[in-house]
Amino acid sequence: MATQLKDFAENDPLDGWSLPAWTYSDPEFLAVEKERIFAPSWQVVCHESDVPNVGDWHTLEYISESVIVVRGNDGQLRAFTNVCRHRGSRVVDGASGCAKKLICPYHAWVYDLDGRLAGVPDSQSYPDFDKAQHGLAPVDIEVWRGFIFVRLVNDGGPSIAQMMAPYEEMVAPYRFEDLKALGRVTMRPREVNWKNVGDNYSDGLHIPVAHPGLTRLFGRSYGVEAERHVDRMWGDLMDAPSSNWSERMYQRLLPSVPHLPEDRQRHWLYFKLWPGVAFDIYPDQVDFMQWLPTGPETCMIREISYVLPDDRREMRAARYLNWRINRQVNAEDTQLIARVQAGMASRTFSVGPLSDKEVCLRHFCKRIRELIPEARQNERPASGWSQK
Repeated sequence: MATQLKDFAENDPLDGWSLPAWTYSDPEFLAVEKERIFAPSWQVVCHESDVPNVGDWHTLEYISESVIVVRGNDGQLRAFTNVCRHRGSRVVDGASGCAKKLICPYHAWVYDLDGRLAGVPDSQSYPDFDKAQHGLAPVDIEVWRGFIFVRLVNDGGPSIAQMMAPYEEMVAPYRFEDLKALGRVTMRPREVNWKNVGDNYSDGLHIPVAHPGLTRLFGRSYGVEAERHVDRMWGDLMDAPSSNWSERMYQRLLPSVPHLPEDRQRHWLYFKLWPGVAFDIYPDQVDFMQWLPTGPETCMIREISYVLPDDRREMRAARYLNWRINRQVNAEDTQLIARVQAGMASRTFSVGPLSDKEVCLRHFCKRIRELIPEARQNERPASGWSQK
């Protein structure tokens, strides 16, 4: 397995150790993570093709916030918190929709698609009221290669384009901008801390142990590397036919993709963007997956597939087989992360040693310790530590 380590700061004396187990279950630690990690981080909402028309909107729910992305009358995409400025009611319900105006269902305050407050019933009863000061609260938005990202707090961190800059040439042939959704967003609740999902995603050591299907497909070609803001994983399909029917048929039926270079025709490519957004890039489709905390020991995995137009029977079959293969991988990973979450509750476990090959996990732990220094303590601090 190939491993590379890039852009690391000064050597951390804890670099060879995992985060302590208490950080995967402590409510106070999660509260700090929400403020220092998730509020300033970019989160993917959808693709531009999901909101093609004026009035189309999509929402994203995370860390007790609801964000709405909407296309305005001028064709521009904007993002706002999905909160009426009157009494705090949610303005829209559901994951997506289309509207000429955004109207709060509580008291019928009306907002234009650019977020401006356009109408207030019985407005004369509000003394000294300036509608211009009560539009929807804006949220940072970035469109990167067709995918729409938002962040709640701008702490001066890099854009998605800056984060992915080392890999732009690698991603370019996949024509992200032209993708369209295949199916709907799937929401998968998991009874584990969000970090366990991310740790598992970037962990290459467990592939030959716990994923026999991927091992049959990739052999020894699976590799991992860590940049400052992005992890990359990859593998090349072997020519030797797999003993598993779904894998063997995928190997056989996956057709040539004209817009991809020869070395990508049978290449699987994965990116994890800090702290928990992933793109799984295959010759036949592109998936995004993100994991968002819902509690100290619970999270929500949100995912959907996108494809380019291709009516070939072989391509349709390859996409179905891809789904079958990855459904099995997901089932295996679900068991693995549940085993880890359960084991972390043991009084005998605090931290574990990390292999030199676990470059992504080393990097992730280092960043968490930089942002939350209490993560350097093997034992849980006394309650109230975050307020000191």
